[in-house]
Parts: sequence; C-alpha cells; structure tokens
Amino acid sequence: MIPLHKNGAISVSVIKRLPRYYRFLADLKAAGVVRISSRELSDRMGLTASQIRQDLNCFGGFGQQGYGYNVEQLFHEIGLILGLDHTRKAILIGAGNLGRAIATHMSFESRGFQLIGIFDKKESLAGQMVRGFPVRHIDGLDEFCRENLPEVAILCIPRSEAAALADQLIKLGIKGFWNFSHYDLSVKYPDIPVENVHLGDSLMTLCYNVNQRIAAEEAGKK
Repeated sequence: MIPLHKNGAISVSVIKRLPRYYRFLADLKAAGVVRISSRELSDRMGLTASQIRQDLNCFGGFGQQGYGYNVEQLFHEIGLILGLDHTRKAILIGAGNLGRAIATHMSFESRGFQLIGIFDKKESLAGQMVRGFPVRHIDGLDEFCRENLPEVAILCIPRSEAAALADQLIKLGIKGFWNFSHYDLSVKYPDIPVENVHLGDSLMTLCYNVNQRIAAEEAGKK
C-alpha cells in the first residue's frame, strides 16, 4: 500500500528512493556528519537538490533554510516513514544456494524484519542449519504459520511453484512477498505488497548500458 501525502498518494518512484536516502544518511551519520544541505546531499547521491527537496516535502519537509538537514533527525524520520520501527516476522521458502545466501547475509533486523523460519520441499535439506535455523520441510508450513503468525514470505523457489504456494501463504495470513521466483505475483495479487526481484533483468540492463558505453567510445574514435 502506498503511503498517503496530504495531497494524495505518494508516487512509487519517491518511495523507491527512500531506502537510498536512508542508506546515504546512515553513512553520513557513521562519519560524524551533523548536518547537510540538499545541494551537498545531491552531489553525493547523483540527484538534483530540487528533487531531494520535492521528495522530502512529500512527508512534510525536514530541512531549515540556511541550515539544511539534521542528518540524525532525517535518518530517524525516514526510518519511521519506511516503518523500520516495527519488526515484522518473515519466513523464507527455498533453502537452495540463493535462499541460503539471502538468509545468511541479509541484515533483516535493520530493515524491519525478523526471520523466524526457513522451509524447503527437499527431504534431504530438512534439519540442516542455516543462519541458526533448522530447515523445515514444507509440509509443516501450515502449522508453523498458524503458531507463529509470520507476515512476510521470501520466495526463493522455481517459477512453476510460486502461484500455488502464494495462494497457500495468503490463506495463512501472509501480507507481503519478497519474490525471487520470476513469477510476477503483483499481477495476480494487485492488492498484496510484492517486491519482485528479477536479477536477470538487472544483469540485462547492465548489458545494455555497457554496450551503449562501448558503442559511444568507439564512435568517438572515428
């Protein structure tokens, strides 16, 4: 669900920039920077100062003319906007290489989530430890969800399995998905928050941009 601004819904593009603001502000805070102007922040982030002011004004504005932004305060406020002060229980389904990497290396707690269980359909994986959790067989999913009430599911499963599993999870109370399955859940479930992660799309976008850069360099040599 898109947060509401005083003049209506906030655009998806603004929402998608908020984590980037949060990350840059975390770095500034760690470096001991107390305040920063929109111009200085724009130089670091590759955005215009006007864009930054417009984005932040969607939430009421946090800067002071002639002073700029208090880094710690803005970091805190954006965290509240993102909902990071609420910890949501999450389960991960698919304990293959990708699922294990995400479970092991992602800092869920600093991003608003608590991972509470990992599942897979392979009998051979049941009981193996990942991030301190025993991998559970998928047959125990219903009982686990009824007892522990997770709100978010991370899907690291084949595309062919995603639709049926999503149906099951929504019936079990799952409110949102971080989806690596390549099945676009947001089409089937337009009212459920879904972040579809297509790593292949990102790689192909990089391929296009690299080819454009090389073509421009070659054209410049002629």
